[in-house]
Amino acid sequence: MKSFKYTINGNVYKVHINSVVEDVAEVEVNGTPYHVKMEKPAKKQVVTLKRPAQAPTTASGAPVVTRQAAPTVQGAVRTPLPGVILQIKCKVGDTVKRGQTLIVLEAMKMENNINADRDGKIIDIKVNIGDSVLEGADLVVIG
Repeated sequence: MKSFKYTINGNVYKVHINSVVEDVAEVEVNGTPYHVKMEKPAKKQVVTLKRPAQAPTTASGAPVVTRQAAPTVQGAVRTPLPGVILQIKCKVGDTVKRGQTLIVLEAMKMENNINADRDGKIIDIKVNIGDSVLEGADLVVIG
């Protein structure tokens, strides 16, 4: 019927809802079947999401760098996927070569190297270790 992927306390759960009949749902969590009794019978709902008034943060309090509609800084290296910054392997003023690892990003429990896309000098670093970033966020500016 429907499939969802949840991460709870760092653990990934793949949930498949096979059927819902009145107040009982048949679900599989990571391949294990369950019968779930709900307090009220299922009904269709329309949910409206509103943008938060202040900058969002993760559960650990780290700021979330949101995806920007248009590039804000020319020469910025952007993240190709959402994740958490584990390491910053460069400093402002460093000269870098194309392909050199600048940032290590954890995404889906894997470490991903974010490399320089051109030769140049690091002008600005837009993130800190521990920051959560969304796809397309500026990480480093190369001039």
